[in-house]
Amino acid sequence: MEYALENVKVLDLTRVLAGPYATMILGDLGADIIKIEMPGMGDDSRAFGPYVKEESAYFMSLNRNKRSITLNLKEEEGKKIFKDLIKKVDVVVENFRPGTMEKLGLGYDTLKEINPKLIYAASSGFGHTGPYSKRAAYDAVVQAMGGIMSITGQENGKPTRVGTSIGDINAGMFTAIGILSALYRVKETGQGQKVDVAMLDSQVAILENAIARHVVTGEIPQPQGNRHPAIVPFETFETQDGEIMIAAGNDALWKKLCQAMDHSDLSEDPRFKTNPLRNENHSALKPILEEITQGKTTAQWQDILDEAGVPNGPINTIDKVLEDPQVKAREMILEMDHPKAGKMRVPGIPVKLSDTPGKIRRPAPLLGEHTEEILKEYFDYQDAEIEKLKEDKIL
Repeated sequence: MEYALENVKVLDLTRVLAGPYATMILGDLGADIIKIEMPGMGDDSRAFGPYVKEESAYFMSLNRNKRSITLNLKEEEGKKIFKDLIKKVDVVVENFRPGTMEKLGLGYDTLKEINPKLIYAASSGFGHTGPYSKRAAYDAVVQAMGGIMSITGQENGKPTRVGTSIGDINAGMFTAIGILSALYRVKETGQGQKVDVAMLDSQVAILENAIARHVVTGEIPQPQGNRHPAIVPFETFETQDGEIMIAAGNDALWKKLCQAMDHSDLSEDPRFKTNPLRNENHSALKPILEEITQGKTTAQWQDILDEAGVPNGPINTIDKVLEDPQVKAREMILEMDHPKAGKMRVPGIPVKLSDTPGKIRRPAPLLGEHTEEILKEYFDYQDAEIEKLKEDKIL
């Protein structure tokens, strides 16, 4: 096999971010992703800017390694084609509000009768059970409800949305994990299953430290800026020309940091000898360290701390991330050639497999670009049949 998921066939009904992110992961690892879109409209995110030659850069960044077919699932002929496709694929993924597929007569209970091996993955705001199940949700809503906004932002400041759509992206990653788990299971048993992933569940799942602190102490965690809530020093410090993040994650690193700063005495100070003591005396320690860091530039501190083995890093703006030598060396910014927009740089593939590495095999598709190709490939449709379906607004 050239790719890890080379023989996996996926019907992708998803749109915007959570679902498309999940199917992009599968596509990057070699799965054949058939993206089904509404004729004339397509994925909502095709209308999200910025644009390159009238093509959405947002859409292109999330829908590589997919083929697009237009299909009207509100029409019986469209449903028939969809059900015929279900017989031939391994996975179907959707991120509609719960109940939508059932209204179309295409819910899991119906589709598993057509293909008992089918993995039906549903990514939604609140999941397919519970009192909020039918409610609509977007990333910002889930960030607010899921607690992450309440612990994000400057100390004593207002709750703040995380700068990336972490509610959607988290759900997309968990959906991909669920699908991969179910694929392993179906290989062992021959039995498919439903994968139900909620954005809210996914958000709660990553509140590791916040939930642990509240459960143990009874305190309600608050925003603390760039400071780690349990490890000191583990935050940003001002330098001569900016700021640097220093993360001394244990007492051994704390001693190395003090030595690198030419202040070994600090590691022996009874207020700062252990991490619990440094936490307790953070208000005293922070200004001491910041007075030291302000004596050199960020780049100078990077060299000093790298030499000492103390984790550190500058606060890179996005343009600097794209040019970072480590990011480049790991091929985390790649170029793809879109048939209409031309060359565009996009994030690379973070999962590095030694024998079957992922690859950007194709750019994001134009709306319905592969409709004829897929119908001929799967069903041997003739040109006249396809033209008739287009005339009837099925395609």
